[in-house]
Amino acid sequence: MQQQRWTAGFPVSGPGQFPGVRMRRLRRTADLRRMVRETTLTPADFIYPLFVTHGQGVRREVPSMPGVFQLSVDQAVREAEEAFALDIPAVILFGIPAHKDPIGSENFAAEGIVQQAIQAIKAAVPELVVITDVCMCEYTDHGHCGIVDEGWVVNDPTLEVYGRVAVSHAQAGADMVAPSGMMDGQVGAIRAALDAAGFGHIPIMAYAAKYASAFYGPFRDAAQSPPRFGDRRGYQMDPANAREALREVALDIAEGADIVMVKPALAYLDIIRAVREAFPLPVAAYQVSGEYAMLKAAAQKGWLDERRVALETLTVIKRAGADLILTYFAKDAARWLSGA
Repeated sequence: MQQQRWTAGFPVSGPGQFPGVRMRRLRRTADLRRMVRETTLTPADFIYPLFVTHGQGVRREVPSMPGVFQLSVDQAVREAEEAFALDIPAVILFGIPAHKDPIGSENFAAEGIVQQAIQAIKAAVPELVVITDVCMCEYTDHGHCGIVDEGWVVNDPTLEVYGRVAVSHAQAGADMVAPSGMMDGQVGAIRAALDAAGFGHIPIMAYAAKYASAFYGPFRDAAQSPPRFGDRRGYQMDPANAREALREVALDIAEGADIVMVKPALAYLDIIRAVREAFPLPVAAYQVSGEYAMLKAAAQKGWLDERRVALETLTVIKRAGADLILTYFAKDAARWLSGA
């Protein structure tokens, strides 16, 4: 009898090979392919980012992000209603303040732009999950994610501000907060602040492995948040590092994170997979502005099929291990998935 050899559980010689085995049998029709599909993408996987600004009736397109807008609160409510109607379960809010100062005071003001947006969206669509970004770069006059002292972003004084911001968002009605500044100890500080203020029920989605990526450029246009000096490599992660990401995630979990995030997504699929395999918590991944913009630009040039490439990239992010995907394609992808 011919002996069969196996590699990784699959036969590589002997019986059970071509022409008896034909992998194409299950690829012949759309129904067959759907029956054996390993990864299923749905609108419930998406979190839709919104940029909120002061004014009324404002719907200002971001030049580097076609289809993405700076929105006044009334327009953000419309977007939230549309998202919910498409079965997208959550939005994440980024604020563009009326005035900036060294500590980003509007960030934690009771009538700040994000606080206004939370209240309006929750009033209009109470079932929609409203997540808020907790950082400082959009609100500070220097554009960095923390308090600056003598040209250096100082860690521990920044944590107190983050706590104030998170509490103010919870008081306005946010369902979840998402610290993105990559300050050491930020999750623990926010958890302590929320608990002390009576918001122990509010979960934290931590930007746990956030890299100092070149893919963030269009976001900084949308949020009007480029740093006025230097860069953010002193606190965001080096793109060359993978093991460090697991340490960052482990620390955030130990401090009380309920969901951990990898950012960016497409260029860091290996990190998403490593985090998924190492930790039992829900994993989010952010398909960031530059990843979105390059696909939109290629599609506008006619070089790529936008629908196919968007759904393909979102599927591979989920296949890598993401349970949740923050994406600017959320509404379009939800329509495409429904057959619209």
